[in-house]
Amino acid sequence: MTWTTGPLLGFDTETTGVDVTQDRIVSAALVRREAGTTVARTWLIDPGVPIPDEAAAIHGITTEHARASGEQPAQALEAIAAELALALLDGVPVVAFNATFDLCILDAELARHGLPLLADRIGREVAPVIDPLVLDRAVDRYRRGKRKLVDLCGVYAVADSGNLHTADVDVVATLDVLAAMTLRHPELAELDLLALHAYQAAAHRTWAENFNAWREKQGMTGPGAGLSWLSGHQQTAREAPTQPARVD
Repeated sequence: MTWTTGPLLGFDTETTGVDVTQDRIVSAALVRREAGTTVARTWLIDPGVPIPDEAAAIHGITTEHARASGEQPAQALEAIAAELALALLDGVPVVAFNATFDLCILDAELARHGLPLLADRIGREVAPVIDPLVLDRAVDRYRRGKRKLVDLCGVYAVADSGNLHTADVDVVATLDVLAAMTLRHPELAELDLLALHAYQAAAHRTWAENFNAWREKQGMTGPGAGLSWLSGHQQTAREAPTQPARVD
């Protein structure tokens, strides 16, 4: 048996935007899969700030809906972080598509509300984490085309329910993509979890270096891709402003 039989804990967020230090989580899902069972828990959160129309158009959560039906952020964030920490302490890998974003914005939100970060809760680096985006870039480096979750659903023949950008649906699709990927690339399943985590860190650095070199050749400016996968996201989180007032 390998880690692919579970348990696995999938994680995803929907947010007000893509700035991990300023934007907020408006919904989240944790999906535990093991022994052929899949159990999901979801949260709707009132972020305390308006949800931009462009973000609402993607995930379908409006400011009015979040305010009327969402939990207060500190309560929901504590519950999410507690479940993730418990899984990591038990050696259960966290599976997230583009994991750096979700883990970074979660830690930024925890810091904003004066709550312990994930690494502080478990007393070590956040690991093991499995990111199908990083793995796909590594095992199929030269494939052309986009690599969004919907694209990988097509590549790995995973049925798209049509409701992607809903946190729990995205997590189930991510877990399905990972399962299909390990069948196509069994060498991934043969690695133990710590080796797989290290493999992804190295693979991300290789991808980022190549991507940044391409950007430079194209004459693009700006910071480009960060070289560290997951590492250092705590410092980014700590830079988030703490407990801002609601902005109407």
